[in-house]
Amino acid sequence: MRRFLVAACLSLCAALPAYSAECITSKGAFAQYKQTLAGQAAAAGVGQRGLTALQNARLSDITWRFESNPGNQTGTLQGDPAKFLAKRSGSTAQSFINQTSAKIARNPNTFGSIERNYGVPASILATIWGLETSWGGYLGGTSVVDGAVTLSSYCRRHPRFEPHAIAALDMVDSGILSPSTKGGPSGELGHMQFLAGNWLKYRVDGNGDGRADPYNADDALATAANMLRRNGWQPGQPFGEGTPNFNVLSVWNDSGNYLRAIVYSAQRAGS
Repeated sequence: MRRFLVAACLSLCAALPAYSAECITSKGAFAQYKQTLAGQAAAAGVGQRGLTALQNARLSDITWRFESNPGNQTGTLQGDPAKFLAKRSGSTAQSFINQTSAKIARNPNTFGSIERNYGVPASILATIWGLETSWGGYLGGTSVVDGAVTLSSYCRRHPRFEPHAIAALDMVDSGILSPSTKGGPSGELGHMQFLAGNWLKYRVDGNGDGRADPYNADDALATAANMLRRNGWQPGQPFGEGTPNFNVLSVWNDSGNYLRAIVYSAQRAGS
């Protein structure tokens, strides 16, 4: 039942931003923001573990700095997809593409099963995986709760990300996350760096062990494919710029530079 209550809250927060906690413009107001958010989370059905995690959450300095200077964000730096891949991976575009191809070749059953079930090519999923966490090599160093709540509080991002902060608290409450689980600076989590609300909405048990875990690669890849398919991905159709499938990729990341880099790598890694 709590899942339905949280889902209802996510919809309500998105539809009625006037009922959101008031955003902040200074770090000193973070404690006050948390108090207001706690009321919303409790109304959504988040229990004591999640509320305690919120009470103990600290403002993430890296998140605040990152959001305060959007020009430094990776997605805005490079228009050339090859340069974007090189910048993002710390290597060369070709090296990134080669590693993407190798990752697919080492996991044919996983990628094959996902493509049969959801129609999303292995090259798309493996590219996103590589861009987000270097194929699981680095899953983040910021507390998911700290990052999600900090992002939610920040006026440039609020209230769009407040439902994801509440979802992160619910994930702590239900034992999917611990208060100290690490992820990206914006509250992204797991192998594919999902926002918490997206994980709860689209999660899939990809390895058949009875639970969907964002820190399990099979679960995360299957969930990413499910997210794309449920947002309109057309199996067997092209995904280059200007196609419907390219537009679907924007649900993952709305940066045109990022999307062009996905396509650039996927077209070559899948050939």
